[in-house]
Amino acid sequence: MQAWFASHPVVSYIIIFVLITYVYNKVFRVKQKLPLLKEILLYVLMALGSGMLLIFQHDKLPIIQCLLVAVALMLLVRVRYFVEGRQKKKAEAAAKRS
Repeated sequence: MQAWFASHPVVSYIIIFVLITYVYNKVFRVKQKLPLLKEILLYVLMALGSGMLLIFQHDKLPIIQCLLVAVALMLLVRVRYFVEGRQKKKAEAAAKRS
């Protein structure tokens, strides 16, 4: 897999940028929106950081795989919150019936 990512740097860069953007939006984004110029600056800096991570990926570090694990763990937490919320609603509904 590392060899394929090394031979396709544009695809690797896009994957890294998308994964970093997802992690930022789900973990680090605050409730209020940033002004447009700050938002643009933020994404430009993330694009530059993605370029740096692409260099590390090209040097045989598993950057994409680590980001995929991070996203998978984030999705796992979201599923857990969803299941706990459903269980809580069922428990509340059962308590109201009694």
